[in-house]
Amino acid sequence: MKPVAIFRHTATEGPGYLAEFLDQRKIPWQLIRIDAGDAVPQNSSEYSGLVFMGGPMSVNDDLPWIEPVLKVIRDAYARDIPLLGHCLGGQLISRALGGVVSRNPVKEIGWGEVTVSDNDKARNWFGDVKKFQAFHWHGETFTMPQGAIHLLSSPYCANQAYAIGNHLALQCHIEMTAEMIKTWCAVGADEVEASSASPAVQSVSEMQGCMAVELPRMNKVANHLYSQWAKGLPA
Repeated sequence: MKPVAIFRHTATEGPGYLAEFLDQRKIPWQLIRIDAGDAVPQNSSEYSGLVFMGGPMSVNDDLPWIEPVLKVIRDAYARDIPLLGHCLGGQLISRALGGVVSRNPVKEIGWGEVTVSDNDKARNWFGDVKKFQAFHWHGETFTMPQGAIHLLSSPYCANQAYAIGNHLALQCHIEMTAEMIKTWCAVGADEVEASSASPAVQSVSEMQGCMAVELPRMNKVANHLYSQWAKGLPA
């Protein structure tokens, strides 16, 4: 089986729980460290799937790797190689496929409820889950490309996830581990403080205090989502 390519855009936003999921199922994967200067593949044919993680930058920034990444996303889409995006990764998929990324009305940081859409596609991706507490850390949002089916929303961000065939784009972070949350809280403490007026921003202590209950629940949702996505990977 060809490896799944996982694109990391900043050192603190790696694959997290997704890596555990892939390792448990003996699905090979390769980390492409954009933050460390790794080259963006020119085409997607060497991989069984492409995964894009988060990052503090915007897809609208003038960064040298963004256009090559958009190109390889389009290449994978044309070949029907499954795409999976988390936060910035979902925004990259959206922009590559004709969507628009712009500022969200408010920042979302921390745990916040998301609601599964009332359609057959959403029920297929999420099973019996109708609502859950997802982890958020974003100030922008995406529109859905043509042909996308809406999957998730939150009170502060209408488009939290969508699917097109076997391709899945998420605005929220389902890949979190306890270590990642602690690291983000340390690295992003100033941003949390500066954004505290937003009704969708939790304090560092609140985020960490919710972990014991909410993280295992979200891991369970992530496991189901990743399992559905992995069904599209070639054997």
